[in-house]
Amino acid sequence: MASSKPTLPFDPFALAQAAGEAAMGLAARPAELLNVQMEAAKQWTDFWTGAMAGTPTEKPRDRRFSAAEWQDDPYYRALRDAYLLASKQLRGTVEKAAGNGSQGAMARFLLDQYLNAISPTNFAATNPEVVKRTKETGGQNLVQGFLHLLEDVGSGKGIVQRRTDPDAFKKGETVAATPGAVVFENELFQLIQYSPATETVEAEPLLYVPPLVNRYYMIDLVPRQSLVKWLVDEGRTVFVISWVNPGDEHKDKDVGDYVVDGVVEAAVQVKKRTGTAPDLFAFCLGGTLVAIALAWLAAEDRAKDVNSATLIGSLVDFSDMRDWAAFVHESHLSALEEHLERQGYADSLELQRLFAAMRANDLIWSSVVNHYLLDKPAPASDLLYWFEDGARIPAAFLKSYNRELLLNNKLKEPAGFAVRGTPIDLAAITTPMLVIALKDDHVSAWEAVYQGARHIGAEFVLGGSGHNAGVINPPAANKHGYWTNDKQPAAAAHWLETASRHEGSWWPWWTKWLASKGSGQTVAGRKPKNPIEPAPGRYVMMP
Repeated sequence: MASSKPTLPFDPFALAQAAGEAAMGLAARPAELLNVQMEAAKQWTDFWTGAMAGTPTEKPRDRRFSAAEWQDDPYYRALRDAYLLASKQLRGTVEKAAGNGSQGAMARFLLDQYLNAISPTNFAATNPEVVKRTKETGGQNLVQGFLHLLEDVGSGKGIVQRRTDPDAFKKGETVAATPGAVVFENELFQLIQYSPATETVEAEPLLYVPPLVNRYYMIDLVPRQSLVKWLVDEGRTVFVISWVNPGDEHKDKDVGDYVVDGVVEAAVQVKKRTGTAPDLFAFCLGGTLVAIALAWLAAEDRAKDVNSATLIGSLVDFSDMRDWAAFVHESHLSALEEHLERQGYADSLELQRLFAAMRANDLIWSSVVNHYLLDKPAPASDLLYWFEDGARIPAAFLKSYNRELLLNNKLKEPAGFAVRGTPIDLAAITTPMLVIALKDDHVSAWEAVYQGARHIGAEFVLGGSGHNAGVINPPAANKHGYWTNDKQPAAAAHWLETASRHEGSWWPWWTKWLASKGSGQTVAGRKPKNPIEPAPGRYVMMP
């Protein structure tokens, strides 16, 4: 019987210990601490000299300070620059004191949460936009904002639940609305096939593997941003995995189950329906699952079940976790496992809070300002609507994923990881592979993705923008750009220095790459046969 004792998905004592060790780090090195203090004193002297003289300073690339007053008004400019200088000094001090590894990452994570919270933009009296809005409304913005705060706290889900208008979109009508049908389902996923938009299509079908933490339709947002619709319009047969939102009955489903009964089974079904091995493409954790699936197929002498694979923003080498290393720690994993044992899965709200904390300025504090201080209505954002439509992850999956992949990095070892008793080796993959990283990715740092591409012998391209927005890059928008390089030097920085930058979207470049790995043949447009129900299906609607 599961314990009724309340649990947390992390260990707060580990965070406190990391903070304590960082605080004592420089204290144990008095000479270095004195140098830090002397340099800080010099910087503050220079700051106050410039501020009192009214000397203009360069406008920072920080969206929090985009209002004109932060640059033009001496008071707000000094307030901004003082905050940024103090933040820079504290981060530099913690960097010296905490070092690398999980302990250092935890100390930096805690400092970032503190610094983000105390930004002058988050307070009514020190944010010029809020001051202006308060004068215009006679303070009604603050009254209404406080009522919003009470409403959010009363919901039981915590503050800031209105990053986007929850009523602006509807699955199956305005998002996840590309015509198609569910053609197969099992206890883990539904397989969606989209209706053709052209008389003929490329012979090789496409199969998308999404991550488990969010629903599949990040690639099927409103029509002008839908990658699915663009691919169908370009003459591609597109299939998509729509994962079930797991409950307690799925608690024992591990990584191997999602690989074999999920990714591999979907590829088999696509091949069965089209007569051709599919081109797989996947995002984030979905790409990690695809890499494992390809290695398992190679070990089972079934490599021909897949024609090619494209991994987008996906890690296969977890030696460089950046800020996420703060939660890849024995104490946190033990606390999470106890939490999972009681609950059976990681709840979507817990996962959203973790992701939001990693991007607190964009996903927490900007909403605090807009919702509680400015009393602005939540914007209609299809991408944020998708982000908040989270899904759960089974206990067994997270246990095996966190310990074997994140903590011990077993995918990097030959035969270090096993799928249903079969040892796999990523180096044994013979399937043509492309890895796409995103330059401003906060989840999968592009340098780490690049090193993973080198490890598995994949081709590599770098897209612009961040983890989610960099994927949703329709050519008509002509945004972000991308980089290519025929060589793969050891250092990611060297790759970028010698790469060629291209304007616009990487989508057309990618479909040309797919064509180079295909047969060059076309067939009549494939309509879904024996449909179970219309797309987007029941699984994506599950609460």
